[in-house]
Amino acid sequence: MHRRSPLRVVLAEDGVLFREGLRSLLERFDIVTVAAVSDAETLVEAVAEHGPDLVITDVRMPPGFGNEGLRAAVELRTRHPALPIVVLSHFVETRYVDKLLDSNEGRAVGYLLKERVAEVENFVASLRQVAEGGAVIDPSVIRRLVQRRDPLDELTRREREVLILMAEGHSNARIARELTVSEAAVGKHTANIMAKLGLAHGDADINRRVKAVLTFLRG
Repeated sequence: MHRRSPLRVVLAEDGVLFREGLRSLLERFDIVTVAAVSDAETLVEAVAEHGPDLVITDVRMPPGFGNEGLRAAVELRTRHPALPIVVLSHFVETRYVDKLLDSNEGRAVGYLLKERVAEVENFVASLRQVAEGGAVIDPSVIRRLVQRRDPLDELTRREREVLILMAEGHSNARIARELTVSEAAVGKHTANIMAKLGLAHGDADINRRVKAVLTFLRG
């Protein structure tokens, strides 16, 4: 019977106990850790040196303990689009996850919460699935991504027209003339726009208008 080759992994995790425990766990399932590192910069270097079959990385790592690990994962997928990567985290970080999940058309990528490691056999099966080109996303991550809707999608057609004219620098009076509506109607549309974009309170009107325009341009 043919025995498949061990899966070669680069592991990035700053917590020593979790890193060594995970390395030991993987060895039980014929998964070899060719490098175990504790920061994002060394992770990128280790991948270049070892050319692993799979990368497993935490999100928060030195030096800033922000999302360095996730950003490194995105960088690695830019350099090596087909490189299988599994992100492990205690929480759902959505800032860069879209870029990771969109890379390589969503193939060979995983985002799992660390609590899933306790479900050992399922966890190892997920690693192998990603290494073979599949995608495994924790249900908690999926729920967060579904809930994170683009606020611009909430705008009506008329509100979008008002926002476009606002982006062009027009006053409410000019927008009213352009759309052949009353200035009061423009004021109502503007208030709705601010509310839907989360800009209803806290700033002067001119600052809220600028922020609304920036949201539109980024969208």
